[in-house]
Amino acid sequence: MSVFDVGRRIRRVGLVSMHTSPLAQPGDGDAGGLNTYVTQTAGQLAARGIEVEILTRATRSDQPSTASLVPGVLVRHVPAGPFDALDKRDLPGQLCAFAAGAVRLAAGRERAGYDVVHTHYWLSGLAGEQLRARWGIPLVHSPHTLAAVKNAALPEPDSSDADDRVLGERRIVGAADRLVANTADEARALVEVYGADPTAVDVVPPGVDTAVFAPGDRLAARAALGIGVDEHVVAFAGRIQPLKAPEVLVRALAAVATRHPGRRWRLLVIGGPSGTAPDRGHRLAELAVALGVADLVDFRPAMPAADLATAFRAADVVAVPSRHESFGLVALEAQACGIPVVAAAVGGLPIAVADRRTGLLVPGHDPAIWADRLADVLLDPERRARLGAQATVHAARFSWSATTDALLEAYHRALAGVRAPVPAAAS
Repeated sequence: MSVFDVGRRIRRVGLVSMHTSPLAQPGDGDAGGLNTYVTQTAGQLAARGIEVEILTRATRSDQPSTASLVPGVLVRHVPAGPFDALDKRDLPGQLCAFAAGAVRLAAGRERAGYDVVHTHYWLSGLAGEQLRARWGIPLVHSPHTLAAVKNAALPEPDSSDADDRVLGERRIVGAADRLVANTADEARALVEVYGADPTAVDVVPPGVDTAVFAPGDRLAARAALGIGVDEHVVAFAGRIQPLKAPEVLVRALAAVATRHPGRRWRLLVIGGPSGTAPDRGHRLAELAVALGVADLVDFRPAMPAADLATAFRAADVVAVPSRHESFGLVALEAQACGIPVVAAAVGGLPIAVADRRTGLLVPGHDPAIWADRLADVLLDPERRARLGAQATVHAARFSWSATTDALLEAYHRALAGVRAPVPAAAS
């Protein structure tokens, strides 16, 4: 019998995203698909009459203690350490301060007012373990990325994801009442690499906001971005970091441009450098100069969702060359706009992209092979149109509503202490 109150309706949920605020712009700094996931599911929970509070670390002294995201969703900025933007490598030292700050914010409310706490990313999970013990409520955890899996995919393992992170992830796996994986592959990694109880893992794919990401006027989109009608455009959207592998596209573009010199090419790179440390940056522009394609690479800052949808509509193809993705929301968003995707056959991307029906999956990261696959789509208008039409249908199978329904099932199982997996919201 569970120690939790089994029959109670879920009325209030606490979401924890310690290292990145749901108010941050995805595609820059430490903000990405996790931010989209948190904001979308929070809004969906609120639409069901559930109060949601999102706990995130305060990063400025002038931040209000609370901010409204949408009706029914409150963001709480928890003081923890200096207000300066800290690198993620410095955040583990602020875990206790963050948990203590969260407890202070909830002081005077029974059980913190939450029926369940749902943490996102390993840092939040470790803080959530402390909150679970203090408040006596179940802990649900979404890893979003796993260090052991991520580092295995990188040519040079990320030194910021050292043994302490893997140990921290193992601790969360053992402490959480439910674990939420984006795909069956991620669920297997939790079980086989981290020793998770398979009956405690729920597979819940993310969704896509088809009210924002939808087919539109290609010519109008190009005019809005200053892109010529006759240009062949490849778009990349995401943080510029080794895991996302945008350098593969710069090298592939150089190869395509050399093979087809009579055509106009553009690589649209949307996003900023990863991290929040003062010295963050990237060397992608230097690579473009070295390869002689600087005039073909168009850097744009990270964009709000509506502007990103416009950028996707302006592209002929969206490329996702990541070395690992737990799912790949960008691929889904692009397809919802009717744009075919060429993606690496890694992580959750083979689920996000239907190979040869909505785009192409590329084995490995050889720029020569990527050049071939990109040209296969870029230089074949009929195939591109066929893939794009099927992409819209495929993306529509994934919804944030279905994701949230499955999350609620996971929350109820956490409350009941039932060790049985939830079926995937979409396959």
